[in-house]
Amino acid sequence: MPLIAPSVLSADFANLVADIKMVNQSKADWFHLDVMDGVFVPNITFGMPVISAIKKHAAKPLDVHLMIVHPERYISDFKKAGTDVLTVHLEASTHLHRTIQEIKHAGMKAGVAINPHTPAESLSEIIGEIDLVCVMSVNPGFGGQSFIENTYHKIVALRKMIEEKQSSALIEIDGGVTLDNAARITHSGADVLVAGNTVFSSADPTATISKLKDIALSFQA
Repeated sequence: MPLIAPSVLSADFANLVADIKMVNQSKADWFHLDVMDGVFVPNITFGMPVISAIKKHAAKPLDVHLMIVHPERYISDFKKAGTDVLTVHLEASTHLHRTIQEIKHAGMKAGVAINPHTPAESLSEIIGEIDLVCVMSVNPGFGGQSFIENTYHKIVALRKMIEEKQSSALIEIDGGVTLDNAARITHSGADVLVAGNTVFSSADPTATISKLKDIALSFQA
């Protein structure tokens, strides 16, 4: 702890294998894969074929974040594609507890994501059942957005809830993570930092990942 999860959405898709190998050889811990359907969020990214292709080259776990409607329909498909951690949105899951059970039954770790407008308290009934809370620190759908400042308060509230409920859930922050705010994010109680543009748009992505890891380690709560 803490973990660094570069977001593949910001990688060079014309040279994806090279970026995958870079992450493999870096201090990163996970690959973060954002799956968007153009319905739940206003963007379309990639699905199972791309994840399967990434899995062939990835030497680290695949952390798949579903920003789609009816995610329960595809649980077994994402498992077959090579997913290690599967996260669904609270806002897109009518029967969330059942979906979490099905993800775990399929042999994956189960995560729940919440949008910026969704309060941390909405997870109080499920926090003990999940492995990961993905806090959207930007409005989901596109990379390159600025970090929403209220996220710090949400992290603190979630950390308190996790401790009170004696949950082992990790807190993941997705969106707008930079070298400038990584310390405060981690100090607030986050365990996993998702970084897309910060990593893949830098002159030296490997060095940037190392810097994120060192900053986060230095400022753990």
